[in-house]
Amino acid sequence: MKAILFEKSGLENLKVGEVKDPEPGSHDVVIRVMESGVNPIDYFVVVGIPVRPMPHIPGAEIYGEVERVGDHVKSVKPGDRVVVYNRVFDGNCDMCLHGNEMLCRNGGIVSVVTQGGWAEKMLVPEKNVVKVELNSSLAASLPVAALTPYHALMEAGVRVGKVVVVFGASGNTGMFAVQLAKKMGAKVVAVSRKSWLKDFGADEIADYSNVRGVVERATKGRMADVVINSLGASAWDSSISVLGAKGKLVLFGTLTGAEVKVNLSGIYSAHAEIMGTTGGTRAELHELVELCSDCKVKVYREYPLEEAAEALRALNLEGRDGRIMLKI
Repeated sequence: MKAILFEKSGLENLKVGEVKDPEPGSHDVVIRVMESGVNPIDYFVVVGIPVRPMPHIPGAEIYGEVERVGDHVKSVKPGDRVVVYNRVFDGNCDMCLHGNEMLCRNGGIVSVVTQGGWAEKMLVPEKNVVKVELNSSLAASLPVAALTPYHALMEAGVRVGKVVVVFGASGNTGMFAVQLAKKMGAKVVAVSRKSWLKDFGADEIADYSNVRGVVERATKGRMADVVINSLGASAWDSSISVLGAKGKLVLFGTLTGAEVKVNLSGIYSAHAEIMGTTGGTRAELHELVELCSDCKVKVYREYPLEEAAEALRALNLEGRDGRIMLKI
């Protein structure tokens, strides 16, 4: 089968190669990959974080059709459309036993500690596939772009009446954070320059230069109950500035840097919380299939498998407005 792979880190080292078709074990599923969302994790896999095995196939966010199943597979059959829960987990550690598979003591991320899905076919355990009946771009966005903010919002306890401020609202995870927070009953302030976020459920859109004023006006001075920051350092000061009493600042990205200064008095005097989250649970991915069935995806560009390197470069384009998708 055809696959995108590399033997040495760097976008310039990505190549199209032929690899052996996967053979399913008794509890495995072979997926004919159809589409993948392109995410920062894919970029970092290619440019330098430690991965295994080598040569390596990237691709963390996968949607496709079941082609073959192992003898003991019961939940899916050939022809079913599925997405891949992209965490390796043993099911036996304390984290897994409490339903936190993304924190498995002996696990990792699919495409980091295993081969990824940027290939014509992908082999995954049955426990990692979830059936879907959604359009391809939405389905391909569920395992990372949607699951990551959904888990963050759930951890923060978002519900009817809360005020949620989303930084990076037009990005991969941001567009889903806006929609999901709205579905949970929150008032949503999207921090972005993109007016299309109104169609995605944003009640207010704030530019980075006036975010505090917009939130202050929208809440009559109460400020935010939950702030979502997927950007990191560049949005840190603004995130803190709009956090209200007993508010929660949730972080799951460091694209613009990981080092910040913290004014501790501002945190404890407001009884505020700073939370880190990563990925999401299998249960939450199953929930998303229903909850997000009418979610929207803004796609900026689509690339064929052979142009994976260009797709990764497009993540950092100055004018990018929406998701980068890889069609396979």
